[in-house]
Amino acid sequence: MFVCNCFGVTEAQVQQHAENGACTPRQIASACKAGTDCGSCVRRIQAILGRGANPRREPADQGMSILTGLEGLEGLEEAA
Repeated sequence: MFVCNCFGVTEAQVQQHAENGACTPRQIASACKAGTDCGSCVRRIQAILGRGANPRREPADQGMSILTGLEGLEGLEEAA
């Protein structure tokens, strides 16, 4: 099924670009021009990206304290 009629970009192509690392409609546009002409496909691209076409990245801290596991920092407060 075509997502972007202006440039003939299919849903499968958008999904492939997402699997290759494109995470936003702007990145999809850079990869294949979809969404850069009339713009009517941008919402469809957003929907494809939002429904798991690309893996969501987990938060860097995973809910843990950022300083967990750091050693040797006990004396830094006194040195400052």
